[in-house]
Amino acid sequence: MGGFISIGNIFSPTWEWHRFWSMTAWLSLILAFMNLLPIPALDGGHVLFVLVEMITGRKPSDKFLEYAQVAGMFILIALLIFANANDVIRLFK
Repeated sequence: MGGFISIGNIFSPTWEWHRFWSMTAWLSLILAFMNLLPIPALDGGHVLFVLVEMITGRKPSDKFLEYAQVAGMFILIALLIFANANDVIRLFK
């Protein structure tokens, strides 16, 4: 798992149109997949709550949804810090 430095290292130092757009498309697909993960702050989390509402027939309380959003944001921030820390650690190895 890598962060911003790893993403920058994927691209070649010389400009190649085909490679640049291929890597940009690949990163876009990865981002789309990650957005569908059932983490509450992402779209997949919203889909999960809608499915729960459809199955149970009850909407989760607003307080629960608020806490879930906060927990989801903490998860995302933790993943961001972890990925970028991996990059920094790799720089000094």
